[in-house]
Amino acid sequence: MIKVFYLLAFAAGMGSVAPSYSASLPALSYTTETKGPVPIPPSERTLQTITAQPYFKVSDKGLQLEGAVFDLQGDLRFVDVFGDRVYRLTRDLKLTSFATPPGFAPAGLAVHKDGRLFIAGLGNFKDSGGIIATKADGSDVETIIPPSAGFLVDDLDFDAKGGFYFTDFRGNTSDPKGGVLYVSPDGKTITPVLPNLAVANGVAIGPDGKTLWADELSAGALHKVELSDATTIAPFGTSIPYHFIGPAPDSMRVDSDGNVYVAIYGQGRILVFNSTGIPIGQILIPGRETGHNLRSTSMAFRPGTNELLILASDAQGGQGCSIYHVTAFAKGASTFAHP
Repeated sequence: MIKVFYLLAFAAGMGSVAPSYSASLPALSYTTETKGPVPIPPSERTLQTITAQPYFKVSDKGLQLEGAVFDLQGDLRFVDVFGDRVYRLTRDLKLTSFATPPGFAPAGLAVHKDGRLFIAGLGNFKDSGGIIATKADGSDVETIIPPSAGFLVDDLDFDAKGGFYFTDFRGNTSDPKGGVLYVSPDGKTITPVLPNLAVANGVAIGPDGKTLWADELSAGALHKVELSDATTIAPFGTSIPYHFIGPAPDSMRVDSDGNVYVAIYGQGRILVFNSTGIPIGQILIPGRETGHNLRSTSMAFRPGTNELLILASDAQGGQGCSIYHVTAFAKGASTFAHP
């Protein structure tokens, strides 16, 4: 009985003692480098860094812009994914557009040597994407890859022979069923080149015509592939030279020095890699440090120059969607399908 009394008294005494707090405890605090929704990772803070300048306000709405490319007339083309539209911005900043088929969800563009626009679409985002080709004004629609093929086509890039690579946007990190495929110049054969990717997104051919670059949106990986021919990987020809931190690699372009520019969707910036896949620079979109204009998706080199135009959207952040520009390391690589 005495033991019970002392145990109860001890328990009651412990319950009445408030926990102590000392101001001398080690404390975490935000710094200028870590504050904000998308801080630049420590390993990338020492890269050469520039901030893009505004070039053109596309809309006050946060449209999902993608697929930047210049056509044979020297006009900038790009798409609005959820608006089913293809835009044309002339050098004197006049903006026009035409509609794709309803529900096509255009996501990527490439220009054939005959001037036709090849438009990649995500369809229902499950199994009904494809590619159509149109004249420059959107007329004479031709199906290149039908929805029945089952791909989600996100991006594409022509090679020197007139064939093209495209990315299949399917899968996730536990079910990587997307990849990079090649369509022969006659359009009759589709050959898998780099399968088993988790939401393959950007794709580009290096200026040597033998280096294929691609990235995975979900897995956050940059792939470098050395090719023996258009559909054959050279022995020991694959590598993953870089893993991205945070969201998420999107479209890419290459310059004449072989550098690779990758848009980071969700971070408002572009990472630049040299021809071996080592990061050498980055481009920031204005407003990113406060959470604006984070949907940086795509970019294009003005033909014959090192002016790089970048698409970015603020989504629901209130600042709409715009085009920005910078001077890149080198001139854009020649578009192989052009004359």
